[in-house]
Amino acid sequence: MTRTFYLRLIEVDREKAEALQVPVRDIFSTLQTFIGSRYVNDFNAFGRTYRVYVQADQQFRSNPEDIGQLYVRSGRGEMISLSSLVKVTPTTGPQTINHYNLYRSIEINGAAAPGFSSGQAIEAMKNLAATVLPKNMGYEWSGISLEELESGGQAPIIFGLGIFFVFLVLAAQYNNFVDPLIILLSVPLAVLGALLAQSWRGLYNDVYCQVGLVMLIGLASKNAILIVEFANQLREQGFSITKAAVKASGERLRPILMTAISTLLGIWPLAVATGAGSASRQSLGTAVFGGMFVATFLSLFVVPILYIVISQIRLQFAGVPKSRNQAGKLTKQSGIDVLR
Repeated sequence: MTRTFYLRLIEVDREKAEALQVPVRDIFSTLQTFIGSRYVNDFNAFGRTYRVYVQADQQFRSNPEDIGQLYVRSGRGEMISLSSLVKVTPTTGPQTINHYNLYRSIEINGAAAPGFSSGQAIEAMKNLAATVLPKNMGYEWSGISLEELESGGQAPIIFGLGIFFVFLVLAAQYNNFVDPLIILLSVPLAVLGALLAQSWRGLYNDVYCQVGLVMLIGLASKNAILIVEFANQLREQGFSITKAAVKASGERLRPILMTAISTLLGIWPLAVATGAGSASRQSLGTAVFGGMFVATFLSLFVVPILYIVISQIRLQFAGVPKSRNQAGKLTKQSGIDVLR
């Protein structure tokens, strides 16, 4: 809270000072020394260093009338009372004057009304400032609002980096770039489910929802990893691409559903949270719950199709054998087993 103080405004009659040949700097120097204070030097005593300031005693600087007891020397050598050169006017002012970026400023704090996001509140303040503020006044954001504006355009970058690093890890694990591509193509299904759930509940794509989207990269990839890994094992056993994908989906159905249901049950309390801070938990929980729910059921149908299509394209362009054990199977030549 800003307190208001009763002050005295001192105005120097520069024309009269010039007529009396009194330098203006001497007037200000005298006022500063006697009314304020002036640093002189340091001295050492008792093993310590002390700073020396000169200033009029309190009883001689408590009232505005005490300025009349101060004198300055003119160019003609005369002593001129400051009461004839300055004018003291009573006024009021704040205890402190805040500055922001070297400009005098007033801090305004506020929050969005119920049912509105912080982004909408920021846009409303921008429109209000453009309408109400005069041309010689401006505004700057600070605190959490400044952080939100600076980080607002970083969400796509962070999401893209998350996918990129997951792709690199999967590429190192599978020793190719095709299987990670199949796995990560299931992530858009999770994003679609998260945004649909947010829209259905009337929530916004805030920072908590974006954290949930990053989490869904790993949660959605998990189901696709189970299908792709088992399909690759079946191809090693001689199954065709289509049969391997279909059988992998059926064999991995129970593990996928078990892990998905446990994840959904664990995230459900966040989606229906109440009390202090519930808005952030609801946004995060709704995004993860909706994305995981949609990704679980759609991945059972989409991932096998992607596996079949991309693997067939890979065969056509790379000339890879249709079954992985075909390159290492035994063939008999003249009664001798030869390993190709």
